[in-house]
Amino acid sequence: MDGGGPRGARPADRGGRRRRTRTADRRAPGRGRRGIAAVSGPDARDRLARAALARVTEPGDERVGQWLTEVGPVRAWEALREGGQPPARTGAERWAGMRLRAAHTRPAADLERIAALGGRFLCPGDREWPSQLDDLGPGRPIGLWVRGPCSLRFVALRSVALVGSRACTDYGAYVAGDLATALAERGWTVVSGAAHGVDGAAHRGALAVGGSTVAVLACGVDVGYPAAHRELIDRIARSGLLVAELAPGAQPTRGRFVQRNRVIAALTRGTVVVEAAGRSGSLITARHARRLGRHLMAVPGPVTSGLSAGAHRLIRGEATLVRDAADIVELAGDMGELASEDTGPAVPRDLLAPPTGLVLDALPATRPATVEQVAASACTSPEAAEARLKELHSLGFVERVAERWQLCRGGPRHADGPAIRAGAGP
Repeated sequence: MDGGGPRGARPADRGGRRRRTRTADRRAPGRGRRGIAAVSGPDARDRLARAALARVTEPGDERVGQWLTEVGPVRAWEALREGGQPPARTGAERWAGMRLRAAHTRPAADLERIAALGGRFLCPGDREWPSQLDDLGPGRPIGLWVRGPCSLRFVALRSVALVGSRACTDYGAYVAGDLATALAERGWTVVSGAAHGVDGAAHRGALAVGGSTVAVLACGVDVGYPAAHRELIDRIARSGLLVAELAPGAQPTRGRFVQRNRVIAALTRGTVVVEAAGRSGSLITARHARRLGRHLMAVPGPVTSGLSAGAHRLIRGEATLVRDAADIVELAGDMGELASEDTGPAVPRDLLAPPTGLVLDALPATRPATVEQVAASACTSPEAAEARLKELHSLGFVERVAERWQLCRGGPRHADGPAIRAGAGP
């Protein structure tokens, strides 16, 4: 379903030139296109333990997160392997299930697998770790499996999440792609979940102009899910980033989709809900964004569309209505990044000086009038009225019929009509 061009090719603009966005080199520090970064941070034992725990535990488990804070990942992994003390409030059945997973976990093999894919495993404390994820508290990811040439920390500095319905309408797909393209051209990173519908349209919009995009997955970074988006996911891995809490080979589940939404919300400056029904999963991302203090935005849709009911409910609540990328950047960007003022289309009549406009309004709509009649209606002198009528005649608004004046049929109505230079007059 990925409608991009040849694999690896950069889209061209209408003039045939290859387009690039105004982004800096965001390649992960200390790494080329293959291999693991030589980063400072956790030691080898800590990294190995976190890789194991990422395989054993489920994303977003706050009890496990609190446990790691208290005892550290190395001791937690030892407890799982050797039958030590479980986390607080962990039932016997759950602890037995975690230990069963631990018995089949090979963290070194997982690290070798991600290295073979040209990726790396990020831990809190690494230079590439985005510190904004710490806002999740005990629900912070144990670690992140990452594929792609960019630095996650750098691309997340100016990033926005675009989320919405999987079964979106043509309107939703168009708006998502258009917003993503415009944001990428302004140097912003587009973050989404690589799902059908709005997610896929957002990733494609950013890729179409060579922009940066991040896909946060509910499975391993080597699992092409959904299957119809495998080519799209491969393109993101080549020029953007694939990010997952789950170890390589892990399959998606409903609960994992729900939990990955918190990472999307925490990673970005703001979340934009493009199109969402009343029970859309994107509303979970919106709730996380609001709880974390991120900017929450929504795009309005037709009031008759059930697929926009969730977005409309957000707008009635705490979300800000946005129409385009300029609105998003004004809200989520730095101080001074303001959207241009929308003044509406200018028409020639609006550009007339007030005295000239009064004379134009004084002319009857269906019949000609003398200068004296126009002057009386405009409450001005005959001399001033005649001067204004001559200005209007030169601009194509009125015409002279013998000694009378009348409105021109089909006079200037649009901004592309004759240039209006009428001043205040004598």
